[in-house]
Amino acid sequence: MTPAIFDLGGVLLEYEPRRLYRKFFPDPEEMEQFLEQVVTSEWNDRLDCGWSFAEGVAELVARHPAHEEAIRAFKERWLEMIGDPIHANVIVLGELHSAGVPLYALSNFSAETWPLARPLFPFLERFDGILISGEVGFGKPDPAFFRLLARRHGFHLEGAVFVDDNPRNFQAALDLGMKAIHYQGDPLRLRNRLGEFYPFLNPGVSGTPQGG
Repeated sequence: MTPAIFDLGGVLLEYEPRRLYRKFFPDPEEMEQFLEQVVTSEWNDRLDCGWSFAEGVAELVARHPAHEEAIRAFKERWLEMIGDPIHANVIVLGELHSAGVPLYALSNFSAETWPLARPLFPFLERFDGILISGEVGFGKPDPAFFRLLARRHGFHLEGAVFVDDNPRNFQAALDLGMKAIHYQGDPLRLRNRLGEFYPFLNPGVSGTPQGG
């Protein structure tokens, strides 16, 4: 049966730094400036690919000493950025699992915070394999990250179904010949798209578009 590969944050579980930083910045504009200029997505990407929090936090504190408390909270209060499972999508995951679909997770996640998050979400046990970027030193959208997952678990990427909320990762999957789905926050649409490849999710729906 065709494997299904899921991103985690933003697809199966809520991850939102603003959940934490609203507590530090009552002014939304000041919070957005902090997220765009201090704890940037590029900085977080380095943490997700194996850079230690000790080094990453020390570097930012040296550059932005006025924000030391908020910067240190990125690690010390990291769990406050994590929300609930995205229940409708977790239900679909369970249906795929019950039908015997091979399930894998491919996630950009720090090796230091992954052990904190994993026990919070029992649905992760449904996966046949999980590859975490921080544990191998590189991540999405690097094609090598996708290929490593496939090599470890003995399947072909071409034709496999992939779900991610990041457009760069979606495009990378398409370029590798995968049946990529760009998740944009609509669980019903995700079920319908997955049903194009796994008809038991949506009896009567047909069609096999390659991306969207």
